[in-house]
Amino acid sequence: MIDPQSEMSVKNYNISILSGDGIGPEVMDEAIRVLDSVSGKHEFNLTLDNQLVGGIAIDEKSTPLPEETVKSCEESDAILFGSVGGPKWESLPPDQQPERGALLPLRKHFGLFANLRPSLCFPSLVGASPVRTDIIEGGFDVLCVRELTGGIYFGEPKSINEIDGEKTAIDTMVYRESEIERIAHVAFNAAKGRSNKLTSIDKANVLRNGILWRETVEKISQQYPEVTLDHLYVDNAAMQLIRRPKEFDVVLAPNLFGDILSDEMAMIAGSLGMLASASLGESKGDGLYFGMYEPSGGSAPDIAGQGIANPCAQILSASLMLRYSLGLNEAADSIDNAVRRTIDDGFRTGDIFTDEPNTIQVNTSEMGNKIIENLS
Repeated sequence: MIDPQSEMSVKNYNISILSGDGIGPEVMDEAIRVLDSVSGKHEFNLTLDNQLVGGIAIDEKSTPLPEETVKSCEESDAILFGSVGGPKWESLPPDQQPERGALLPLRKHFGLFANLRPSLCFPSLVGASPVRTDIIEGGFDVLCVRELTGGIYFGEPKSINEIDGEKTAIDTMVYRESEIERIAHVAFNAAKGRSNKLTSIDKANVLRNGILWRETVEKISQQYPEVTLDHLYVDNAAMQLIRRPKEFDVVLAPNLFGDILSDEMAMIAGSLGMLASASLGESKGDGLYFGMYEPSGGSAPDIAGQGIANPCAQILSASLMLRYSLGLNEAADSIDNAVRRTIDDGFRTGDIFTDEPNTIQVNTSEMGNKIIENLS
């Protein structure tokens, strides 16, 4: 507990907690325990508001995104999101299913246009990757910057109708120049803070969207002369990320391509259970962003309730929240270092466990305990 006499000097933040479905509540519990520990060490307070989202919200409120959940998010400094979905709700109409009925509307409502997904393979986790050890020896660190509110997921028209006597599905890929410009600025600024290298992904040899994407990114690159820019078609990028992942630094991609490539990058790193993500809106003017933070993996209903899920991605998502929305960089660093130290000490949940010497398989709460021990 913090001394009441010092409360005036303690920063207070409101966070909406949307644990969701499947393993979401289990890994969220560990992230909250870590946040509670780190807040005490770094003297800030988090007021957490737990709200329903996804399948559980359908069961209890008849909608995947209740009004009170949106209101809570509007009144918060950030959203810490778990995961949604599962077989129980797959028979519902598409727009009423947890993913499409909750995630996409939240991104649209809050203008969360920039998705940052770090693909970080710790040197001590190289053995957990399906890629040959000699290719990723020493680990790697790639950041995928994905445009999140445009492209084929949101373009209109969108329909399934009968045309000329047969069912025909239509999805429309639309990008405005301004949408490409703003995500390009995010990527170039990220590259400036890393190794000054940016790879932009498109399909300019086939798609008009790709032509505009490449032209616009080239134009924005003139404002960042210190950053080296290259371009890859998305199919080639999928191959090169496996062949030479250590040669990439920041990858910029449209919505659909970024969705696919970031999952590929996650598996090259060893497990989705290790990878966090941040979905950010426009800067608030102080270098901080309103954002939604969530693990890169899904709800994993096949292991839900067993206490064996990897909480690291959820915990690292909480770290991104402290960094990008609250400006608590030292606290974020302490979480990142604690996770790395725990992995280096050989503790593994089942998804990253191998029979390497000096590794110990632990469950969800045990992994959380070890990370909290390493926060000091």
